[in-house]
Amino acid sequence: MTSLDSEPGGHRIQRVPPTERKGRVHTSTVTVAVIDSKAVSQVEFNKQDFKIEWYSGTGAGGQHRNKHQNSCRITHVSGIVVTAQCRSRENSLNEARTTILERLNQSHLGRVSGEEAANRKKQVGSGMRGDKIRTYRFQDNTVKDHLTGKQAPVDNIDW
Repeated sequence: MTSLDSEPGGHRIQRVPPTERKGRVHTSTVTVAVIDSKAVSQVEFNKQDFKIEWYSGTGAGGQHRNKHQNSCRITHVSGIVVTAQCRSRENSLNEARTTILERLNQSHLGRVSGEEAANRKKQVGSGMRGDKIRTYRFQDNTVKDHLTGKQAPVDNIDW
């Protein structure tokens, strides 16, 4: 009776606890979301996506600073721009590359977590009793699926 497509949503559980003297039914609600657990990929440095420019640094340093183009500016196709001014070209390039990859990864992670949050919200709904997809009645030993209208014994459910 269980399927991953029919699991997300509100589940209502009705039972009579052993401590209940008057036999009243206690109702609990839980919301379930099925999220894909695939690993989030890191952004890779593809040369086609970046534009690297070299320029003379600014600030103190005199003739050496004005004469050599050791400062690096990297622009990504998405519009993110990073600059680095180090003593050598290699250090400037490495620093700028590291910084822009960190920013791209943060942007990517924010986008992925936003999509995941929207997916979870869509699956769970408001969590109200009207959103229930399944009711487990332990005192009657029945489970009713409100989407299909089917009913089965609790013992037949794969936990």
